[in-house]
Amino acid sequence: MGRYIWLIVVIGLGAIVPVWGQNLKFDSAGHFKIVQFTDVHYVPNNPKSKAAIHLIEKVLDLENPDLVVLTGDIVTGRPARIGWDSVLDPILRRNIPFIVTLGNHDDEQDLSRRQVAELVTSYPLNLNTVRVDSVTGYLNGVFPVLGHLSDKPALLLYGLDSNSYSSIQAIKGYAWFTPDQIECYNLWSRYYTGLNGGKPIPALAFFHIPLPEYRVAYNIRENRQSGKRRERECAPELNTGMYAAMLLNGDVMGMFTGHDHGNDYIALYNGIALAYGRFSGGKTTYTKTSNGARVIEIREGVRGFSSYIRLSNGKIVDVYDYKQN
Repeated sequence: MGRYIWLIVVIGLGAIVPVWGQNLKFDSAGHFKIVQFTDVHYVPNNPKSKAAIHLIEKVLDLENPDLVVLTGDIVTGRPARIGWDSVLDPILRRNIPFIVTLGNHDDEQDLSRRQVAELVTSYPLNLNTVRVDSVTGYLNGVFPVLGHLSDKPALLLYGLDSNSYSSIQAIKGYAWFTPDQIECYNLWSRYYTGLNGGKPIPALAFFHIPLPEYRVAYNIRENRQSGKRRERECAPELNTGMYAAMLLNGDVMGMFTGHDHGNDYIALYNGIALAYGRFSGGKTTYTKTSNGARVIEIREGVRGFSSYIRLSNGKIVDVYDYKQN
């Protein structure tokens, strides 16, 4: 009976994610490049937002990525629809597929969280699904990248909604992944591991709010690999176990977040790279550093990745290479 229920759940989740139709694929040299923009904080009709658009244009021209991932707090002014049009225009004009994960500020304008998700998924080249049935949040998804000579996934990308604020009055601060979200990730991970003959497929995870393990990892000096901590991590106070699930499933090599505008570090923790993107906005919000974007490059067949920060002036900083054993 348990096995029968398991198969129904996996097939049900898989059915709402167009596994073979997303056209993400390693190139002929076996390379796949991702650019992560985070915390753009675009405010329509505010001249201070021009710096964010300049950055996006500059980085896309220099990097020519296979995929763009926007990890939350993208539009923080009204009208939100105009803001999304402005932020996504450089991506759409270059014909680049993109994924969005929501931040805690994205639904604080004139659109609800569902309405933002519906808007995002209405754009051409977006790969998200509005909502997974019976799973908390919006735009949760798993996105396979196929091998360059294969119709099978060689890399998995998880895009997850880290939600917004605590729902428990006695606990202040930010939200956490819910048990149903963790179980959804577990089902996806185990499903693809099964497709791969029981061997986990290399994976990366993207979401907005860092996990509590970020604080632990950075406080261990030898874990610090790249970048800087310029402010205390604004992680949720309640730890529901997403990091543990990813560690135990053995597929996720690195996770990439935003939220804390001053942090852009990578810290290793039990073999998983806990990474921040680089604040990508202008001066419409608080800033602790110049804006930029994280670039992530993966080679087919290698359990690892390389990464660096591309600044708005074109300079590359904090080059980092990671290969799992």
